[in-house]
Amino acid sequence: MSNDAHPARRTIIAIVAVLSLLAIGAATGIAISAYRDSQPHAVAPTRQPGADEVFYFVMADRFANGDTANDLGGYADDPSVSGFDPTNAGYYQGGDLAGITANLDYIAGLGTTAIWLTPSFTNIPVQEADGSAGYHGYWITDFTSIDPHLGGNEALEALVDAAHERGMAVYFDILVNHTADIIGYQDADRVPYVTTDESPYMDAQGEPIDIVGVAGTDAFPTLDADGSFPYTPVLQAGEEDAKSPDWLNDVTVYHNRGNTTFTGEDSLFGDFFGLDDLMTEDPRVVEGMVDIYTGWIRDFDIDGFRIDTMRHVDDEFWQQWSPAVLEFAAAQGKDDFFMFGEVYDGEPSFTSHYTTTNGIQAVLDFPFQGAARDFASDSGSAADLAEFFASDDWYTDADSSAYDLPTFLGNHDMGRFGWMLQEDNPTADDAELLARDQLAHALMFLSRGAPVVYYGDEQGFTGAGGDQDARQTMFATDIAKYADDDLIGTGATAAEDNFDTSHALYGSIAELSALIADHPALRDGAQVTRHAEDGEGVFAFSRMDRDDRVEYVVALNNADEPRTVDVSLYAADAGYSLLYGDADSALTTDADGAVSLTVPAFGAVVYASDAPTAPLGSAPGVALASAQGAAQDPGRIEVVADLDTTAYAEVSFWADAGDGWDYLGTDDAPPYRVFDDVSDLAPGTQVEYVAVASDGAGSDAASDPLVGTVPDPVVTVVSPEPGQTLGDAPAITVTVSPARPGTTVTIERRLPGGDWEAIGTDATAPVYTVVDDLTGMAAGGDVLYRAVVTQSGTAVESIAVAGRAGAVTGGIPSLPGTFNEEMGCAEDWMPACEAALLTLDDDAGLWTITVDLEAGLHQYKIAVNGTWDENYGDAGTPDGANMVLTLDAPASVTFTYDPVTHLVATDASGGSGEARPASVTVAGDLQTQLGCTEDWDAACTATAMTDAGDGTWVLTASVPQGSYQFKVAINGTWDENYGASGALDGANIALSSDGNAVTFVYDESTHEVTVD
Repeated sequence: MSNDAHPARRTIIAIVAVLSLLAIGAATGIAISAYRDSQPHAVAPTRQPGADEVFYFVMADRFANGDTANDLGGYADDPSVSGFDPTNAGYYQGGDLAGITANLDYIAGLGTTAIWLTPSFTNIPVQEADGSAGYHGYWITDFTSIDPHLGGNEALEALVDAAHERGMAVYFDILVNHTADIIGYQDADRVPYVTTDESPYMDAQGEPIDIVGVAGTDAFPTLDADGSFPYTPVLQAGEEDAKSPDWLNDVTVYHNRGNTTFTGEDSLFGDFFGLDDLMTEDPRVVEGMVDIYTGWIRDFDIDGFRIDTMRHVDDEFWQQWSPAVLEFAAAQGKDDFFMFGEVYDGEPSFTSHYTTTNGIQAVLDFPFQGAARDFASDSGSAADLAEFFASDDWYTDADSSAYDLPTFLGNHDMGRFGWMLQEDNPTADDAELLARDQLAHALMFLSRGAPVVYYGDEQGFTGAGGDQDARQTMFATDIAKYADDDLIGTGATAAEDNFDTSHALYGSIAELSALIADHPALRDGAQVTRHAEDGEGVFAFSRMDRDDRVEYVVALNNADEPRTVDVSLYAADAGYSLLYGDADSALTTDADGAVSLTVPAFGAVVYASDAPTAPLGSAPGVALASAQGAAQDPGRIEVVADLDTTAYAEVSFWADAGDGWDYLGTDDAPPYRVFDDVSDLAPGTQVEYVAVASDGAGSDAASDPLVGTVPDPVVTVVSPEPGQTLGDAPAITVTVSPARPGTTVTIERRLPGGDWEAIGTDATAPVYTVVDDLTGMAAGGDVLYRAVVTQSGTAVESIAVAGRAGAVTGGIPSLPGTFNEEMGCAEDWMPACEAALLTLDDDAGLWTITVDLEAGLHQYKIAVNGTWDENYGDAGTPDGANMVLTLDAPASVTFTYDPVTHLVATDASGGSGEARPASVTVAGDLQTQLGCTEDWDAACTATAMTDAGDGTWVLTASVPQGSYQFKVAINGTWDENYGASGALDGANIALSSDGNAVTFVYDESTHEVTVD
């Protein structure tokens, strides 16, 4: 394997970057030093064309009903057929594109420059298995037409024309990952996931293939519906042409592996709750999706795309699809066509992967959402907010940056920000909630990124959670749970129309929009942190107008009292005038450039310098301080530069891995750094770096070179978990970061008193698996496993993980019975209900669940893996008779299931109804640091707490230095969880770790967590 595993990608990026950047340099008058064009030189900071929008994100079905004639979508007047039922939050309400068109003045009045529509393509009206309708747009059958419930293609054409007449753009929410659930399987319609290690893909000749290894290449094989997949896909009579375009009716362009659990490889290959998961590795899918979406650009003049479920699609798809779409848009005269993806994750080191490695222009800024909630709603530390913005450097590359990221406060999936405010501040009055809401919007509008207003937020909408609870109608509703919402800043309710342009939030959003429109530096100017209090209080930063050299000062206060702070600015003895907020109308800096300013409680202020800030007039001194592997991502090298000035400056970073200089990106705010993506280079490769510093006005100088070394990959054994009972044939699974082409993983085992021995090797990404044979081992014996990953001759060992030999744990059992609805399930006898899942006691090799039951006769069985395919009844008999439990009084009953004998024991305690937890887990964004495969995993045993026996649970762990958020999850699910102050479903708990051991203590009686 060569040093450059993907030579084409680096070369193409370098060529495109140099050509585009030379053009930028010419346009902005940047001085090019004595270097040749191919040598390091100063480059202007990158801002994506089209990334300066103010978005209004609207779910068409929930906004306004402009044409009642399309309410049924042309279907029969039966909710189970048409999906229309305005009394049911899971069904169509009647909103349509004509309703948006009729209210464009209302939307434009907010200062909106772009309308982002939820998916509007034709959906299957009702999916029986889900008991709801496709009002949301994510169950697409026809990618070439607008859903008739929304008015069809003519309604879209009218909306686009009307919006363009007002100078507003129209963005589509699009899908490439899946379609509606049309395909079934011979065994059942919705089935558990089968891994590629259990059953690899087969080509049409019956030979096993590695889908990841051939993704997007000419080597992609021909597949056969009857033999290529672990499940045989089938279509019912009449479904052969259910989708459009026609190529989507070929069942071999889907993964066909069963339902995802959103972990490991099934995050890429699994069906979303039965939705047909497209095999995006297949070039036919890439080409088909290019044709679909370029057609909408060509025929309807669409201005941009928001891309759903981006993290669940392979990298190779994005690396081919995105440039093809952008090239087509440019050929249509749309040079500012803009696309951003949904990557639902809170870590910039992960979300930035899609803008750097995959070349997507931007992603939705989920990390910002968490930081904004912590600051504005939960009065979190201003220092934490400053630390968050410092992580913007993860996004800096040759053609994009954090300034391009759409920012938001809440959405249709996670819930509205108004609901979060009420959850985080249960005792706050309406005035405080309104002030905090306005503070959050000020932070979103005045900091870097493109702000997104979720429809209804400008009317103080709240709700009671995510999904349907965050999808209220703007027009009067007949749904009780919407009508009961306590809206912020108004006495109105959702039982009436809510298009009030005099609402305080509508007015404050419009004011902010006008402000950033009048002062473009508040959209794209360099953002430099000036002050951040350690705790609640003021966060202040500058936005620098690069061309006019005007400095804007923004200060926000999340305390409930005014705060006065001193900040240092660029200009000494300079005047600054108030543009926004309730504060002194003018300020003057002292001889050192410092100024004192006061910010109201829950308020924001903006000042602008009265005169331009003079450039340095000479080149800043620059030196590279370090070039080392990034702690959060072994596929990146963190390159840091130090300057000898605090004046405005820009630093352009360059790298040479032996084949010429590549431009990496320009940082225009301290700390000056870039995270070079070296995942395409072999471990141990030497990379030379140079930084070029500029004052942005023609003076620049280069640093001495510094050599960095591509770090070794990180290999992690994710299964078994420490101490897990293994059974006779445990699957040992491993992840590798980065998983370069040609990676091989050898799994080794050591028995007590023995040596390490190899038990198998796997070379198929993204998860590497070998199945061991422990037949005949005595129960309870320790077994150690480790993995050795090899990349380009470099071998790296994982840490060893110990498991226990013993009984086969089998699949995950559940307890379907006559009491499921009481447990919170949608219906009784529901084997797939999460609330009915049992929890494994690794030490005993048994599964348990505790249920509060009323007096009387109860019946139940054990089902495995969420279906009736494997179930056990009386006396442990497969498909046996129902088990019966009779209670004379209400009781908490613990059911204990033995996966070897399939027998169930019951233990009923007195009738208090207060069942102790079977498990308590610390779940948050620290879990991957502590051995979990992903963060926010309620079921990860690596962060499970220990029952202290006195009503408390304890976990002590070494948490790496940094800031984190977490909750406690009860019984391995999010059904019952506690946050700050012990609140059920409460706000995340903040944790700041200095890198030493941390002890978490959970109190069952108060539900509060203490941290020592």
